[in-house]
Amino acid sequence: MRKIGIFGVFFVSTLALAACGDSDDNGDAGGDSGEDGGGIVSVGVANEEPYGYIDVENNEVTGAAPEIARAVLQSIGYEDIEGTVNDFGALIEGVNSGSFEMATAAMDVQPQRCDAGNFGDIEIQYGEGIVVQSGNPLNLNSYEDLVANPDVTVAVMSGANQIGMLEDLGIDSSQFMQGSSIADNIAAVENGSADVMVATDATANSAAQNNESGQVEFVEDFEQPIVDGEPVTAYGAAVFADDELREAYNEGLQELIESGELLDIIEEFGFTEANLPPDDITTEDRCNMDS
Repeated sequence: MRKIGIFGVFFVSTLALAACGDSDDNGDAGGDSGEDGGGIVSVGVANEEPYGYIDVENNEVTGAAPEIARAVLQSIGYEDIEGTVNDFGALIEGVNSGSFEMATAAMDVQPQRCDAGNFGDIEIQYGEGIVVQSGNPLNLNSYEDLVANPDVTVAVMSGANQIGMLEDLGIDSSQFMQGSSIADNIAAVENGSADVMVATDATANSAAQNNESGQVEFVEDFEQPIVDGEPVTAYGAAVFADDELREAYNEGLQELIESGELLDIIEEFGFTEANLPPDDITTEDRCNMDS
C-alpha cells in the first residue's frame, strides 16, 4: 500500500488524475461522450486515504475510488477524469449542483443517501476501525465501548455513516466532535481534544500509519459493530449526475470485476479480495433496506 504523507493538504480544486488531456478544446471539464472522441469527466473525491487523496509528490488525485473510476471510464471510451477534492459530506450536493458529473469516495449506499443521490453499482465493501491515543489508555476496542463510556469524546467526519451507526448503538450525540477531514480528527486525538477517531478500517489504519508523532495508534483487535443483530458492513459506490453516465459506468464496472482488474486496482491501496463487491447485495437492496 502507498504511504504518502498527505494529511496537511485539505482542499485542492480540479487536480487532473493524469497529465493527459486536462481539458477539451473548449476548456470544458466534461460532458463529451467517450465514443464521440473522448472527454474528461469531472469527479468529486474526499480527502480520505486510501479511498481518495492527493499524491503531493505528483500533484494528482489518486486512491482506490478515483483509480476505479479512471479505469472504468477509460474502458467505456472517456479520455480521463479531472478530480476535485471536497468535504465528504458535500459530495452528493456537489454532484446535484453540477460542480462535477460524479463523485467517488467509496460512499456507503444508505437509504437517506439514495434519496439525495443517484448511486451506481457497488464497487467495494469494508468494515470499521478506530484510532486512539498510544497505549489505548481507555481500553477502547469496539463501538460498544464508546457507547458504554459517556466521558469518551469521539472524533468523526461530518456526514460519515459512523454517526448513524453509533446513534443506533445508543451513543449520546454530545460525545461527537465532527471534523471536516481525517487530518483534523487525527489531530484531535493527538492533542487530547478527542479520545478516539472512528472511520473505516482502511482509513483509520492508513491515518495512524501516516502519523509520525508516536502519540496515536490503530486498534488492531477492534471488534466489528453489531447493529440489530447483524455485523455492520459498508458497501461503497459512486454517485452520478445523470442516468446515462451511471448505466454506462455500471457496465464498465462489471467488466472490470469479471476481468480481475478491479482487484488489481484496490490491492495497490491495501485492500484484498475480501473487499470486492458482493454477489448477493445490490445498490437497490441497500437503498431499500429500511422499507
